[in-house]
Amino acid sequence: MTHEASHPVTLFTGQWADLPFEEVARLAADWGYDGLEIAASGDHLDLARADEDDAYLRSRLEVLDRHGLKVWAISNHLAGQAVCDDPIDFRHRAIVRPYVWGDGEPEGVRQRAAEDMQRAARVARKLGADVVTGFTGSKIWPYVAMFPPVPAAVIDEGYEDFARRWNPILDVFDGEGVRYAHEVHPSEIAYDYWTTVRALEAIDHRHAFGLNWDPSHLVWQGIDPIGFIVDFADRICHVDCKDTRLRPQTGRAGVLGSHLPWGDPRRGWDFVSTGHGDTHWEDAFRALGSIGYAGPISIEWEDAGMDRLHGAAEAVGRIRSLLWKRPDSSFDAAFSNQ
Repeated sequence: MTHEASHPVTLFTGQWADLPFEEVARLAADWGYDGLEIAASGDHLDLARADEDDAYLRSRLEVLDRHGLKVWAISNHLAGQAVCDDPIDFRHRAIVRPYVWGDGEPEGVRQRAAEDMQRAARVARKLGADVVTGFTGSKIWPYVAMFPPVPAAVIDEGYEDFARRWNPILDVFDGEGVRYAHEVHPSEIAYDYWTTVRALEAIDHRHAFGLNWDPSHLVWQGIDPIGFIVDFADRICHVDCKDTRLRPQTGRAGVLGSHLPWGDPRRGWDFVSTGHGDTHWEDAFRALGSIGYAGPISIEWEDAGMDRLHGAAEAVGRIRSLLWKRPDSSFDAAFSNQ
């Protein structure tokens, strides 16, 4: 089922990778989504197979066709995390494909992750998608507290490492006519406003490196997500709708989470289903309209206190209610026709 709207509304499949791709497609179609932001996880999309096996690639498109869905973007967040991270350890082994992990030797993992990001650009083009969303990883994230003291040269080298590793990846994106949409997120090379500025400077502002606007990671850091849209208007090439709910300050909980699990009421904030947090979605969509963003609006469900079947079904209607058509002329234009 499709809808006439200013933007297609899609479902990000990363949090559904435990279900077969066919089942996720069926659910999304039943709920009224226009398409899927397909994650390279579970059986949803194996990039190595898709890059080499045309029949497998067609099978992904056939699933979408059967359910009246389309694809505008794919995600390779998990492999992207391993491109720059240091250390590479048990966390990465748990999230990357076996062909990326290999023998687990850290530099080998990074190189294979970079190859998988290049592969993602080729597969996106074959699927007819213009964007790959994801993470970059970061060599310098472990030094975010800056203590013990970290020399400026170490931070400089972290951005140089990012540029060395990502410029060859972005060359492939340029060649395929696909943009990479980095999700600004703690643990990445660009996690807030100023680190995004510096990351863009490190790669000389090349066009292939865009941004996936996800306000949930900005809200809890105290960054204005609406202002972020305006400041990086030329970079935003994808939108993920995930929300963050800030809890009343008790003087105990800080923004770093206190190593408490998701959903623990002692935390200072939590990710919640779209519309249940502190993101001003109407302001966001008005700002996106003002910068001419014309791409998909993808709903990413994460909520420790809500069943995903309820959250994903509810969110699509909530978001559609805010995606009204923009005016064709200024509201006060009629006053000049007296």
